[in-house]
Amino acid sequence: MRTFNQAETKIVSHAVEIAEDVTANYFKISTAQWKNVRYDIRLLDELSADEITESAFAQITRYSRNPDHTVQASRHYDFFKICLQDHNMTAAVERDEPLHLFPLTVYVVTHELVHVVRFSKFLQRFDADAKERQREEARVHGITQNALGILNLPNLAYVLRAYKNYQFMEELSTVRV
Repeated sequence: MRTFNQAETKIVSHAVEIAEDVTANYFKISTAQWKNVRYDIRLLDELSADEITESAFAQITRYSRNPDHTVQASRHYDFFKICLQDHNMTAAVERDEPLHLFPLTVYVVTHELVHVVRFSKFLQRFDADAKERQREEARVHGITQNALGILNLPNLAYVLRAYKNYQFMEELSTVRV
């Protein structure tokens, strides 16, 4: 599977910064509050086999810390890992000439961060049934389109049009630790 090269990794890093800012601004989350949203973003070469998929640009994995013996209930928490699928993203860029890695990554990461914020704020259950997940996916695509629609980034308009009616950008799975 093709992983991002060094130049592409820099592009992805810049796109992640923009996606984080856009998402925080959309949800009006302060810098201090943003630090309480527990997530990480990883590339293909940092993923385990069960975090890799052939059918999406990203996979969100929820890791739940739920110790057996706790005095404080607050010690339980969920941590979300956004697993970018380099091979799927590069394949899309290679087969669709007007599509560029930077705006695609801004879109994908913003989309995934919208999910993470909604899960973290309990606006949506991570383990919803298939029908509710489909409705949630439509909501998240709408939010992503609105949040990014005001940006003036090169080639972003193409991505917004191309993925306006896209069904799923990610897969979801849960691991308990």
